[in-house]
Amino acid sequence: MHKGWLEAFSDGVIAIIITIMVLELKVPRGSDWAALQSVVPVFLSYVMSFVFLGIYWNNHHHLLQAIKHVNGRILWANLHLLFWLSLVPFVTAWLGENDFASRPVALYGIVLLFAAVAYFILVQTLIVHHGSDSVLAAAIGRDVKGKISVGLYAVAILLSLSNSMFACALYVLVAVIWLIPDRRIEKVLN
Repeated sequence: MHKGWLEAFSDGVIAIIITIMVLELKVPRGSDWAALQSVVPVFLSYVMSFVFLGIYWNNHHHLLQAIKHVNGRILWANLHLLFWLSLVPFVTAWLGENDFASRPVALYGIVLLFAAVAYFILVQTLIVHHGSDSVLAAAIGRDVKGKISVGLYAVAILLSLSNSMFACALYVLVAVIWLIPDRRIEKVLN
């Protein structure tokens, strides 16, 4: 199967997820600057989630540039990733509406953790399909960034129960690690 429609479908789903998130941003009552204070946590959770979704979208494109075709297993692995990403608007809203309380922060991390695991599964499924000597396999290598990310998510989830702001700082750290598009694939493709 050709990879083009998988890429287009994934783009559409991620665009819808971002649209749902932005629609959750409610206009504050009042016209002064103080009125904006009530929406700061909601806006910050939106920004953090928007960045995460942008990272997934960007790296997903890099993955697909390194492959030639897809099969049924890849379709299901991709759908698994999109499932976890589709939960981001819900956990983002809960996080922001509850001022980064410990349980919403923990659930946010759980969704991020499972999205990272789903991304790892997608990568491994692509490598199995294209071979251990493929461009993608060479580019991914040992996937140190991916493993570090999963570890940081797990630590943050545990810490969220005692210090939710530190847990959020770890989530931001993972985003910073991935903010620059994955150069491993670009290097191999060039």
